[in-house]
Amino acid sequence: MRKNTNFQGGRMNKNLKSLVLTLFFIAFFTAPLLAQETPIDNTKASLYKLALIIGGAIIALTVSAGAYCQAKSISSACEGISRNPGGAPTIRFILIFGLVLIETLVIYALLITIIILMVQVGSIHLENAISKIKLSL
Repeated sequence: MRKNTNFQGGRMNKNLKSLVLTLFFIAFFTAPLLAQETPIDNTKASLYKLALIIGGAIIALTVSAGAYCQAKSISSACEGISRNPGGAPTIRFILIFGLVLIETLVIYALLITIIILMVQVGSIHLENAISKIKLSL
């Protein structure tokens, strides 16, 4: 009779560790939401939700396009090297240069997404700070 080794240092143990670690980080990073003082009014909340959706769409589209372009360029480079082994150094250089440019595009999209989100968050906090200053005067 065979023993079930899933819980004795096998794959289940690794999956369980990663699940517990993921849940810990989710709880750790969402804890400041419980300390929120005043709720955001509906117009600001809808703008913030729209910014999240736009930021997610930007990064999703650029990552998927970048992954497709990287796969296509690697495939074409392998075909070129297999047809002409003498041109391998040139093809390899052009491939690496192209992959760097594609990855740079994805990083720029990530920066644009972060800027969109930070401007929305910053404007909400700035308006809250201004209203508190006005109340104190």
